[in-house]
Amino acid sequence: MIRFAPAAALVAVAAAIPSASAQQGDLAAVQAHLRSVDSMTAAFSQTDRAGKVLTGTLTLKKPGRIRFQYEKGVPILIVGDGKAIWFLDYSVGQRSRWPIGDSPLGVLIDPSRDISKYAKVVPSGSPNVLSVEAYDAKRPEYGRITMIFERQASAPGGLMLQGWVALDSQKNRTTVRLSNQRFNVPVSDNTFRFNDPRRGTRRN
Repeated sequence: MIRFAPAAALVAVAAAIPSASAQQGDLAAVQAHLRSVDSMTAAFSQTDRAGKVLTGTLTLKKPGRIRFQYEKGVPILIVGDGKAIWFLDYSVGQRSRWPIGDSPLGVLIDPSRDISKYAKVVPSGSPNVLSVEAYDAKRPEYGRITMIFERQASAPGGLMLQGWVALDSQKNRTTVRLSNQRFNVPVSDNTFRFNDPRRGTRRN
């Protein structure tokens, strides 16, 4: 089992910088992984900047669909329905919407993206761990995401996604760790439907 370092350490720039050829090879491997994954399910553990931990189930289906189903008793849901990312808070009856391209999560669910144009490899401290930071300098309001992979020959593209660290435009940091990952499994489109918290109606 891979062990995560503290979130700050995951994105720190170490003294050793990968060579240009190593960068290109590692980015190509990440691109191959992302393009070979059509769907995924996993358990997740999410830690916010205050240290609060929430758990739940992640379901992903390309293009554009993702669902963070939190543990029982948490009145929050995050869903990507193919067009947008929705943040739903049922405790106060509110919702927020972002185009998929405006979210750091877009790198995981948009197979058309060429990450070589806006991503770089950052030192991980282990030859078996590959860390890639995706950030569009022209769109800083979109935030950034550092994806953590473990090299595994049996995983899609030879990489196993272990989680990520997301930093939004307000500098709020969220660390997500995955376990029990399953790739390219059948996932129903109904998984990404949700009830509008403002009216209690169901949305496709």
